Amino acid sequence: MMNPLSLFSLEVLDTRLISDSQDKLNQNKRNATPSRWKTAEFFVYYIIFITVVPQMFWAAMTASNEKSVNYHLYEDKLTFGWIFGRKVDNSDTQYAGFRNKLPILAAAVALHYVLRRTANALGIRRLLFDVLFAAIFLAVLHGFSTIKILMIYAVNFLISKSFGKKTGMIVTWIFNIIVLFLNERYEGYKFGSLVSGLGVLDGYCGLLPRWDVNFNFSVLRMISYNYDYYESQVNPVDIEKKQLDDVISERDRISVGPPKSDYNFFNYIAYLVYTPLYIAGPILTFNDFIYQSKHPLASASRKRTLLYGLRVLACILVMEWLLHYMYVVALSSTGVWEGLSPLQISMVGFFNLKTIWLKLLIPWRFFRLWALLDEIDPPENMLRCMSNNYSASAFWRAWHRSYNRWVIRYLYVPLGGAKHPIRNMLVVFTFVAFWHDIQLRLLAWGWLITLFVVPEVAAKLVFPAKKWGSKPIYRHMCAIGAVSNIYMLMIANLVGFAVGLDGLRDMLRDIFASWTGGIPYFLFTSACLFVGVQIMFEVRAQEARQGINLRC
Repeated sequence: MMNPLSLFSLEVLDTRLISDSQDKLNQNKRNATPSRWKTAEFFVYYIIFITVVPQMFWAAMTASNEKSVNYHLYEDKLTFGWIFGRKVDNSDTQYAGFRNKLPILAAAVALHYVLRRTANALGIRRLLFDVLFAAIFLAVLHGFSTIKILMIYAVNFLISKSFGKKTGMIVTWIFNIIVLFLNERYEGYKFGSLVSGLGVLDGYCGLLPRWDVNFNFSVLRMISYNYDYYESQVNPVDIEKKQLDDVISERDRISVGPPKSDYNFFNYIAYLVYTPLYIAGPILTFNDFIYQSKHPLASASRKRTLLYGLRVLACILVMEWLLHYMYVVALSSTGVWEGLSPLQISMVGFFNLKTIWLKLLIPWRFFRLWALLDEIDPPENMLRCMSNNYSASAFWRAWHRSYNRWVIRYLYVPLGGAKHPIRNMLVVFTFVAFWHDIQLRLLAWGWLITLFVVPEVAAKLVFPAKKWGSKPIYRHMCAIGAVSNIYMLMIANLVGFAVGLDGLRDMLRDIFASWTGGIPYFLFTSACLFVGVQIMFEVRAQEARQGINLRC
């Protein structure tokens, strides 16, 4: 009988998280601390958890649902839901686009699965099927705008074949950044604005007329192809030959390229338009995609895929409950906080971040599930719950993990990596913000993330773990620093993805409107976060006792 707890195991989430090296497992275990779960200190923490967490939920619910004093200001943003006749907050346009089209996407997954099995039975080449299915998918999704997409793809491919590595990568980056800017500026370039006689083609633009919104992921794949191709020219190691002698690891699949003949236009297009990952990722490098297309991984097993699918369903149901009982997105969009207590205002912000985390996690996991059903295993994007992060640098490793790995391989390391960490992080997060959207609040988010990493780096230099780690007080010193990190992470993400700079200013102003209300609440909240951080520390210590080190 299947153990229900296996649903929440790291192996179900992503087998990459479990080291296949016994030496690494043993080393992690040796570095682990004794368990604190049954100590008197942690029993006090459990009591605080049982007392505080329900109040957090209650504060957000009463602040945003029909009992709120400001409910009439955002009631029009709500629609009729399906849970016990309650209204649903479907006002976030990004998630609403996914939620409303979920039945169509589910039908596309089922159709793709059946046709793939049929194609395999008929002996049709895997990549040929990918291109044929994608041609139909893109025609339905973007209509005649597919022509524009293919033209951009073709230019990028010509760049890869026209220059050497150094010049080619510079031209590749310039071209793709220009594409990002022009896509934003001209919103997908209407045919009629390009050539007056072609305006008739604007009549059918598919289910997603704004193809440029999702094209950011194509930009990452185009850069990946060009870089991997140039690397193969400099270091011509054939992974097919290497496989005869060695076990192929993920590192090899990414860094060791396929035969030179595989860097052709057909494989390039098959990679860019691979349907399960086309809309939102996760991001798979060209080298890894080609390898998995030829050699399906054992990790994409039926049992594990089934368990992963159940986790996706559980996440969708949690999101539905939040949208039906906490109207925090609609409330935040009004920016009206009068009449709410500091606890209510801060919980609206906190659960707003929760919905942001879920609205990203659910599509990413849905499309990864689609790929797993197709025997392609891309990296998991979200390793930790949003409430299980206390480090700015580690948070980035666990949030949109495939993108983080892409940035490290194709931008951070080529810039010099850890030789100039702060400078390179500033460049990286500026690009990350620019890649998401060309807006001031996202640039502010990227720069804030970089700024907030500095105190953490400085603290590690002043209080190195090798010197201080054995002292009992060190864990509590780290927890105090982690509380500060959590505040900074919440501030940065509220600015970037929720209320913006002005909204954050208004929230903080109303939270600290009075000394007697705001300051005592801030101290109480800090104490609660301190308890939460101690639990986070012990979760990671428990993983270490199992030989696991996620580095986040």
